[in-house]
Amino acid sequence: MALVLYAGSTNKNAFKTLIAAEYSGVRVEMAQNFEMGVSNKTPEFLKMNPIGKVPVLETPDGPIFESNAIARYVSRLKPDNPLCGSSLIETAHIDQWIDFASLEIDANLGNWLRPRMGRAVYLPPVEEATISALKRALGALSTHLVSNTYLVGHSVTLADIIMTVNLYLGFTRLMTKSFTSEFPHVERYFWTMVNQPNFSKILGEVKQTEQVPPVTSTKKPSEPKETAKSKPKDEPKKEAKKAPAKPKEEAVEEEEEAPKPKPKNPLDLLPPSKMILDDWKRLYSNTKTNFREVAIKGFWDMYDPEGYSLWFCDYKYNNENTVSFVTLNKVGGFLQRMDLARKYAFGKMLVIGSEPPFKVKGLWLFRGQEVPQFIIDECYDMELYDWKKVDISDEDQKERVNQMIEDQEPFEGEALLDAKCFK
Repeated sequence: MALVLYAGSTNKNAFKTLIAAEYSGVRVEMAQNFEMGVSNKTPEFLKMNPIGKVPVLETPDGPIFESNAIARYVSRLKPDNPLCGSSLIETAHIDQWIDFASLEIDANLGNWLRPRMGRAVYLPPVEEATISALKRALGALSTHLVSNTYLVGHSVTLADIIMTVNLYLGFTRLMTKSFTSEFPHVERYFWTMVNQPNFSKILGEVKQTEQVPPVTSTKKPSEPKETAKSKPKDEPKKEAKKAPAKPKEEAVEEEEEAPKPKPKNPLDLLPPSKMILDDWKRLYSNTKTNFREVAIKGFWDMYDPEGYSLWFCDYKYNNENTVSFVTLNKVGGFLQRMDLARKYAFGKMLVIGSEPPFKVKGLWLFRGQEVPQFIIDECYDMELYDWKKVDISDEDQKERVNQMIEDQEPFEGEALLDAKCFK
């Protein structure tokens, strides 16, 4: 009996098995005339997978569902398959990255895409948190790939197959070039993988999306408002809903008439500030000479101590910063994950020292009088730093702010390895 894979021809989870089969020399046939939404609801299919999901692999010993399990099964059919690792620790690392690809990459991509396709309620704060979690995962992946061509070892493993297929959804549906350019090592890895012969045979030509799909209208967010507020008044519309020719038009109409609730960030509810953050960022970026006289003076002229606060941060584990490029990547990843705060913050991060261990220190300008809670909740790096509010009445602290803004070297008696700006 041949191995038969039940799934649609464009199902990305089926690609995992098909690529693994190419590398393993295993023959897998796609089920003929399989129609999603019909074939997966038959009694015969439900015996193979009781919840009716695809893919399912039919084998001589019985069916297997869940795409990662199927890909593992196919890979293990070849004795001593390099896809599965050559040692116990390699196998564990392969499983580690498979789980990471599923729980941190695929899950967040799915949570981003489904509401935009109308398959779940679209809520902007939820999407913002999802994208933040995805960027955190991509930052971690990018850091690993700085010094690794493949996820494990020196050749393609099952971890690379599953990671690449999961990234495929992001690159082709959601993540534009401007998004992925923040993660150059992930970009390099993805395009290297999809152009391998065994990948391209299954995936074909891969093109990166040029835009995030627009939100598809959905009635779900507005239904509670309809029933609570306007049930009596909209009786005629109720009858119109029953007319067969107009349900889709009316769904769109209702969506336009009842704007989606967009919860305000607490920082947006603060009293207006005389300091316009974008004006400071432009001044900082455009000042090339006489930085003290122009940019620093301009900062203090603009600064509003009632609407904004300044904070020093010091990395708690500087003794671990023994490799320069790893330390720089750590800081770069932190700034990537702070992206959700761009509207409310400006920051400078200094990597200090001419030899290890390197020190990481920062200066941050935040809207409000505290480090914003939504940043603490979403950016795990925050807890890796000690935070101290700047007392601008203290001239020494104020001068330290000036030195950090202008990347003064030496800084506190030591050379600067690098200075990064968040603006």
